[in-house]
Amino acid sequence: MTRSLRVLVVDDEPAIRQVLRSQLERYGHQVDERGEGKPAVTDLLGNYYDVCICDMRLPDIGGIDVLRQARAEGVETAFLMITAFASVSNAIGAMKLGAFDYLTKPLRAEDVAHRLQHIADLDNLRAENRRLRSIVDHEELEPPVSVSSIMRQVEALADRVARTEGTVLITGESGTGKSFLAKNIHGRSTRSDSSFIQVNCGAIPEQLLESEFFGHVKGAFTGADRNKKGLFHEADGGTLFLDEISELPIGLQVKLLHAIEEKEVRAVGSQLARRVNVRILAATNRDMAEMVSQGKFREDLFYRLNVLHIHMPPLRERRDDLPALLKYFVALESMRLGLDRDFVVDPTAEEVLTRYSWPGNLRELQNVIARALVLADDGCVQLSDLPDQVSRTEAVGQGDTDVGRTITIGNLRQQVREFEQGLIKEAIDQSEGDRQRAARRLGIGLSTLYRKLEDMNT
Repeated sequence: MTRSLRVLVVDDEPAIRQVLRSQLERYGHQVDERGEGKPAVTDLLGNYYDVCICDMRLPDIGGIDVLRQARAEGVETAFLMITAFASVSNAIGAMKLGAFDYLTKPLRAEDVAHRLQHIADLDNLRAENRRLRSIVDHEELEPPVSVSSIMRQVEALADRVARTEGTVLITGESGTGKSFLAKNIHGRSTRSDSSFIQVNCGAIPEQLLESEFFGHVKGAFTGADRNKKGLFHEADGGTLFLDEISELPIGLQVKLLHAIEEKEVRAVGSQLARRVNVRILAATNRDMAEMVSQGKFREDLFYRLNVLHIHMPPLRERRDDLPALLKYFVALESMRLGLDRDFVVDPTAEEVLTRYSWPGNLRELQNVIARALVLADDGCVQLSDLPDQVSRTEAVGQGDTDVGRTITIGNLRQQVREFEQGLIKEAIDQSEGDRQRAARRLGIGLSTLYRKLEDMNT
């Protein structure tokens, strides 16, 4: 996606400023201009610019002084210095102070545009590196293919939505995988090569939300000791995912609506707005229509976000996916925990895991698996490795004949015990009494088998 840069042109020759402005605006960039160095420094400190194209010779202070003062105040704007051919050595000196590059007169608009594209590409590369480092740090695995009909419908809809530029609202209970779906939509979109910026709207203090979203300039408020990019700026050309969008205060909802509709943002303390090219994905576990009726969420913003709607089903409605999800999280968490062996789940434990209601959905499942792997002996997750809320809670059976049927705690534990004992006896019989073979058949260690046999005899 084309990324628009905000550019400040500083040159004492009006003709150069006008030509540069005209040409760069044709490339889609936003351009301001100054004829002297001191006003340029003021602009750089009071607004956010991606690039400053600055002449070395100015009527009041030199271009190097503009660069030096900007850097001393923490301004991170990329500088392109303009110089006559005879003063190239001075431009090289400016690069040592932190200038990105230099241009010699007479200027060619194509050369300037090429430099700006290089700056934008480097910014995109840094964002991509951050994304790749995040993937490596989390050691992500390819998720399993869904087999449940309800998730197949969700994935088909997500695939169609990904090809559009429309705003998407993802709803569903906490832990159902809304953020994963948002990443998936971005990854299959035309913006996949650009940034995917995720923010939890409920995790940022209210007084800092506007600064986080739109950025701020130095001195905008106490503690603002340098210019700061906002999330919209970071996501320019890519996707901004607003998780827990329902937690935004009403005051910021107004400004967010303006940013989405006008495709421009204004940093806190700045007088200049900048255009942004951002696709918005949002998610919530709340009933947004109910919040609108209660006056807790703006109706106009709700409809602006709800252009395309995808509902993520809870895990209890997609039980057919549980066996594959169990294997996936066992592999993922054993990798993250640094466990250097292959783990299996005991059939009895798997039966309980697939019957549990999972109120915390995928997030709870992942945490339960991580805990079980730490406690497991001999590379096998047993019923005893599961937390009480899983192993001792009433479970609802699957299938139409099981709807509404519950198993009491005592009955469940007894049935699980009898089921496990039956499996062990059958494995030993099929192995003609060879307990080592029986343990392999059951997918557990020999010591675990002996322990279970001892429990059966007590």
